[in-house]
Amino acid sequence: MVIKVGNKAPDFTLLDTDMKLRSLHEFLGHKVVLAFFVTAFTVTCTKEACRFRDSMNILTNLEAQVIGISVNNVESNKEFVKRNRLPFPVLNDKYHESLKAYGLTSKDTIGPNGYEYTKRSIVIIDKTGIICYVWRADSATVEPNYEEIQNELQKI
Repeated sequence: MVIKVGNKAPDFTLLDTDMKLRSLHEFLGHKVVLAFFVTAFTVTCTKEACRFRDSMNILTNLEAQVIGISVNNVESNKEFVKRNRLPFPVLNDKYHESLKAYGLTSKDTIGPNGYEYTKRSIVIIDKTGIICYVWRADSATVEPNYEEIQNELQKI
């Protein structure tokens, strides 16, 4: 499935860094920015997470909740959050459940079986659970346009 603006956002239930199950529906009532990270500790993922961290005052004023989603294991995500002092949850999607529901996986054709990986993506969801913005990177080294994200949040 590939999500589109205007669609209802697929719900998910994933583990946070404290091993607590978190679902999208618990965050509704706020605007939600889902940041799908390729993998923790890479240069681009670290820069992206820290940009969201550094703009939390602006995002909070826009009534937005950032949620990071990564295929890294819970322990790696926990260390990533700790090292970068991230004030938002980073959830573990090791089975690619939310990634598949949002249509954000790609296959690497290298190797006999191929490898499924995450597309760096941003999805903005309004307070009622409707998708208002979708951005997908063609390259894992491309960061999102943070000003565009803030502009989209202002429109909602």
